[in-house]
Amino acid sequence: MLSPYEIIFKLLLGALLGGIIGFERQSHGRPAGFRTQLLVCVACVLIMIISESYYIQSSARPEFVRIDPTRIAAGAMTGVGFLGAGVILKTGVSIQGLTTAACIWIVSAIGLAIGAGQYVAGITGFVITFISLWFLRLMEIKIPTMAYKYVTVVTDNSGDEKAITSIFEDSGFKINKMDYDVEITNNEKKYIFTVSSKDGISMKEVIDAVTNLKFAKKLEIRS
Repeated sequence: MLSPYEIIFKLLLGALLGGIIGFERQSHGRPAGFRTQLLVCVACVLIMIISESYYIQSSARPEFVRIDPTRIAAGAMTGVGFLGAGVILKTGVSIQGLTTAACIWIVSAIGLAIGAGQYVAGITGFVITFISLWFLRLMEIKIPTMAYKYVTVVTDNSGDEKAITSIFEDSGFKINKMDYDVEITNNEKKYIFTVSSKDGISMKEVIDAVTNLKFAKKLEIRS
């Protein structure tokens, strides 16, 4: 059986590692921050301690009960998966929260490793996670990426599709998808564009050009 000192050490170490990762998330304004990551890590440490304790007891008295220590850990990872899904948000064509969800998952794995006494694996996983969140962020900023926008243009019945699409193309945007919604009773046309561009291209030129169209009635842009 684990001594009380070893149990306290594991729980405090899990709180420390999970808290540091949570602090990084909190400092960048993410939904699952300091307290969430800390509690997830401590919970997984506690789950693994309980699982290991049951396994030791079953090994000593196999005629009464047999416990598979991996089942409780597998159940913990499944529960954490639902928790991580709660921080993923889809707005338009963009998805936010994937990194935070991955953090919750890796924090739970770190907690299980600490709870199982795999200190080298747990601390190494923590170091890799912290480096990827803190230092690789600086590299990620320098990587050229494509920016996607979800644009809706409402026009009267005289709306010209070619005039609208040429505005995007002349401004350096690529039209990835275009949908239509025609209001026959209101004599309105709605053009729904999914456009992409390289970083640094502003939507100001598109906004000015579309608002100058005589048949344009409404413009909506979402990321």
